[in-house]
This record gives sequence, C-alpha cells and structure tokens, in this order.
Amino acid sequence: MIFVFYGAEFCFFIEIFNFAGMKTPARILSSVWCFYRDGFRRMTWGRTLWLIILIKLFVIFVVLRLFFFRPVLAGMSDSQKSDAVATGLTTVP
Repeated sequence: MIFVFYGAEFCFFIEIFNFAGMKTPARILSSVWCFYRDGFRRMTWGRTLWLIILIKLFVIFVVLRLFFFRPVLAGMSDSQKSDAVATGLTTVP
C-alpha cells in the first residue's frame, strides 16, 4: 500500500506513526525533507540572505568568467593544446 501525503500532513503522519522506532532510509529522508521544508518556511532574514548569496555566486561564476577568465587554449589545434598543457605541467616556475 502506498501513501501519498503532501505538505505538513506527511510530517504529521511520520511523527504520529513512529513505525516502532525504525530508522529506514525512507524515514530518514522524509524527516530530513520535513526539517528543511519547515525551516525554509519559517525564515525571515534567511530568504534575503540566500538571495544575496545566490546573486554573489552568479557574479562569481558567470560574470567574472565572461570578462576575466578567458579560455587559454581557445583557438588552438589539438596538437598545440597538448603541447601547451605538457609545457605547463613540466615547466618548473
């Protein structure tokens, strides 16, 4: 028999029926899911902070990559790329 619960009903179902204290992977995953879902629902400043973190990550990985970290091996043939990599690995700075 398969039970499908959405939202708080699922967490309530898990808490009422403790399944005799069994720690199955499904029970562990469902309690972790309920913990994070309820935590994100009750956030006040957390949502704003997560938005700031996501904007910073976007700037770091997308904008800086586009403007400052150009691909070094772009425009080279395969043999030129292998020579450049071999030189970079074997040369002592």
